Amino acid sequence: MTGRTAMIAGTGRLPHELAAVLDDPLIAALDGFAPDGLAAESFRLERLVPFMDSLLDRGVERVVFAGLVRRPPLDPEAFDPRTAMLVPRIAMAMQQGDDATLREVIALFEEAGLAIAGVADLAPHLVPGAGMLAGRPGPGDDADLARAREIVAGLGHLDIGQGAVVARGLCLAVETLPGTEAMLDFVARTRPEGRGGVLWKAPKPGQDRRIDLPAVGPETVAQAAAARLAGIGWEAGGVVLIDRRATIAAAEAAGLFLAAVP
Repeated sequence: MTGRTAMIAGTGRLPHELAAVLDDPLIAALDGFAPDGLAAESFRLERLVPFMDSLLDRGVERVVFAGLVRRPPLDPEAFDPRTAMLVPRIAMAMQQGDDATLREVIALFEEAGLAIAGVADLAPHLVPGAGMLAGRPGPGDDADLARAREIVAGLGHLDIGQGAVVARGLCLAVETLPGTEAMLDFVARTRPEGRGGVLWKAPKPGQDRRIDLPAVGPETVAQAAAARLAGIGWEAGGVVLIDRRATIAAAEAAGLFLAAVP
């Protein structure tokens, strides 16, 4: 690849792992969502156009998004004139849901002359292909995975979430705006006694996979163990695996399986 890469970094571990494999990346973060321990220049959504201009001025040709970002509060008085002209487009997309919002963000960067790269494009080792990474599903787990997969596909068509928890064929929880952490915390607090069930994660059907891929990491494993699940499955090639070694070690220590399903 020629030209410089800019990483729009959010919170979490992914920006650190991606920064380690990029050649001289320009790292920026939306105000209030900078990753801990990673130097990043801050920008505000209200001044998006000047920010994109500054990327081009510094030789940036492609942008990759990595890490968790929530919708920030906007200050109407902080908009520069050119960004203000984009407000109707952004507002209309936000009313249609997260997927529409992300597609509009991609469109804005591309219209400015900046290509969007996905994590899988720049660091394919972070998006594992099919295989068992830890343990093996037990009796009933495959059926729970199939059921959870069906549920997540249905949620995705409605632009609701990218995860679900199923035990013995029953849906214990689905991922909504608060995210996977909140879903697994809910399961840990409310599920019946006993152990079993699975967490399934996958991109939304038709999702642009250059942005907002679901992720699994050591914290996901810890929460799945606290929720007394049997394992975690995800769509092969569609989920980012954070800190692979630590995630696998945590799953093996907790007796959970990890399965990237084709």
